[in-house]
Amino acid sequence: MVKVAGINKIGVILCLFVISFSSFGQITSGRIVFERKTNLEKKFTDERMKQWLRGNTSKTDNFELIFNDTISIFKPILSDEVDRLDWTTSKSTVRQDFTTDNKLTVLDISGQKLYVSDSNTVRAWKITESKRTIGKYRCRKAVYEKNDSTRLYAWYAIEVIPSVGPEGFNGLPGAILGLATEDGGIIYFAKEVEFRETKPEDFEIDLKKKEVYSPEQLRAKLEKDFANSPWGKRLFDDLFRWL
Repeated sequence: MVKVAGINKIGVILCLFVISFSSFGQITSGRIVFERKTNLEKKFTDERMKQWLRGNTSKTDNFELIFNDTISIFKPILSDEVDRLDWTTSKSTVRQDFTTDNKLTVLDISGQKLYVSDSNTVRAWKITESKRTIGKYRCRKAVYEKNDSTRLYAWYAIEVIPSVGPEGFNGLPGAILGLATEDGGIIYFAKEVEFRETKPEDFEIDLKKKEVYSPEQLRAKLEKDFANSPWGKRLFDDLFRWL
């Protein structure tokens, strides 16, 4: 009987070891730091805009994605340094609540913040056999065709379990650590991935006395306010590329 008990005890230990080993390295709650690179030459093609760029061909912005298995928030990492190219890129905050199926996007347009509420976007991803390494994670490539002229590539890691990503992208069997437009004009790559416990205040957005639009209401407002401006179409492209 002692021998049998000993075998049972060893079996329990082995089972616990296998369970611990299989979950090792998997992250269900944490923070991802993204670097976004925007190709300014591809974004601004007219000569007047090129003069304003003063020879700069690209711009780098940093964001953080805080998440757990029920909610996530993607937001810019702000700096006190003066950025003379700040006007060349937009920096949105996106909070997704997976329990209520709600997505709240805060758009920053020349210092003015606009709030957009919608359900979480469902995308038809095509998962490929292509793989690449981002940081220490082996990621698989997926393709999303938004329309005839817009195709986006994503690389996701199954070790980071929640289906989250930059700019509110999700819907893959793991977190998106890389996201890019087809022409490479805008590219996101994760620089840091860390496990951490989250707190309710991590996901707070102040909505007091704020007007919240639907995507349709926002589009109508922007078309009314900016349709006649020379950069109106570019503004639409920037803001609605990820919505």
